[in-house]
Amino acid sequence: MTDTILTIYFVSLLILFVFGSHGFVMVYHYFKHRNDKENPLAIPKEFPIVTIQLPIFNERYVVPRLIDSVCEIEYPINKLEIQILDDSTDDTFILVENIVKEKQKLGFDIKHIHRTNRSGFKAGALKEGLVKSKGEFVAIFDADFVPNKNFLMETIPYFFSDKNIGMVQTRWEHLNENYSVLTRVQSLALDGHFVIEQNVRNKAGFFINFNGTGGVWRKSCIEDAGNWQADTLTEDLDLSYRAQLRGWKFKFLRDVTSPAELPAEINALKSQQFRWTKGAIETAIKLLPMVWKSKLSIKKKVHSTFHLTNNFVFPFILVAAILNLPLMFIKHYGGYESYFQMMSIFIFAFIGSFLFYLFSQKDIYTDWRRRIYFFPLFMAGSMGFAVNNTRAVLEGLFGIKSEFVRTPKYSIKEKNDSWKNKQYTVKKIHWTVWVEFSLAIYCFIGILTSIYFLELASIPFQLLFFIGFAFMSYQSLRLAFAERIILLRARFQRADVVSA
Repeated sequence: MTDTILTIYFVSLLILFVFGSHGFVMVYHYFKHRNDKENPLAIPKEFPIVTIQLPIFNERYVVPRLIDSVCEIEYPINKLEIQILDDSTDDTFILVENIVKEKQKLGFDIKHIHRTNRSGFKAGALKEGLVKSKGEFVAIFDADFVPNKNFLMETIPYFFSDKNIGMVQTRWEHLNENYSVLTRVQSLALDGHFVIEQNVRNKAGFFINFNGTGGVWRKSCIEDAGNWQADTLTEDLDLSYRAQLRGWKFKFLRDVTSPAELPAEINALKSQQFRWTKGAIETAIKLLPMVWKSKLSIKKKVHSTFHLTNNFVFPFILVAAILNLPLMFIKHYGGYESYFQMMSIFIFAFIGSFLFYLFSQKDIYTDWRRRIYFFPLFMAGSMGFAVNNTRAVLEGLFGIKSEFVRTPKYSIKEKNDSWKNKQYTVKKIHWTVWVEFSLAIYCFIGILTSIYFLELASIPFQLLFFIGFAFMSYQSLRLAFAERIILLRARFQRADVVSA
């Protein structure tokens, strides 16, 4: 039994080490290409027709902001088409209809395309809109975005610099990163993705992906690559790889940004992470055989494999969390000293991850020292997501289909803004929350055990696991119980009115 536990733990840490060490590879390419500069491009003499697609589903709190900001984009109004791809089932439909009528009176070519069956979810809406679109190029913004006025002027010229460029992606900025600890940690994670992963991969010649929003496509690229497909939950990643396998080039612009609202409550973030994780696994299963059969170099094939499979770490994070406690007893009773000495090498994977996020902050912020303080909380949060995302990985692996659950948005920007008592909040307690709560207690016992056995080196890891699981479960339970209290109060008030 002991040997089995040690073997499983070793394999889990080895896999985490391999993926974590990939951070060193990314940092290497970051330094290799960090001085590569973009040459300024001239605005084309003849402006092409651009279609801006706004896929929405029940977005009553943010859709007015979205449409207003899109209509303020600086571009010839006679060359701009706006499609609102509306799958809403609530009063968002009426709200959008009224806004569209006002914008049409101002001369905008804006259309409200409403579907009632939500077939294919976001991919289906984008595909249907593409058939009706006029534009040679198609920009896409999700409901939580507030695009800058110069967005098209800074992206469209790249398509004229190279006829093989099929997509231009901008870096996300964060409208509400200072709202809470949750949004601060998210901003750190996303900056790592955009500033290091997207930026470095693009400069080094590896595949990158469209991030679902904040980018522009050449319409012929979408059509040539097989159009939007709804067989994965990450239609953006799927189309990106199919397009690049067809020979299209992508361009990432680090210095052109698209501001967006970060999820301000934990259940919204969980649904987003679940969709991204499961969709990436589905895409890996679908496209990795095509990647390895292609004529790409072995370096690009290996890097693409890391890109598409990095979410496989979550089940092994969960295994490590569960086995930490029995390992304390095994180590205490002795007999495996060489094993535990060898295991200490795996700490280097954390150094790779730290450098990865450190340089992402130094690259774009002057106050990077203050921001990097949130790295331990980011690590704890990554561990805390292990239950939620492991479920996503397993569903993706076993082909269990689920609907596209969009991330609720509440127009949260300032400290005094609130998402509480609004529609779209998740009121049910998912069974995974109780697993997270149980693991928080379990990891706390692990901390006490480490103190009792004087295994002080293990305490930081046990503490990170405890903080991660405790935060996830506490936030979910607090929200659910708060909603139930509100409902009970409403019932009592109605009962008082009836009795009076």
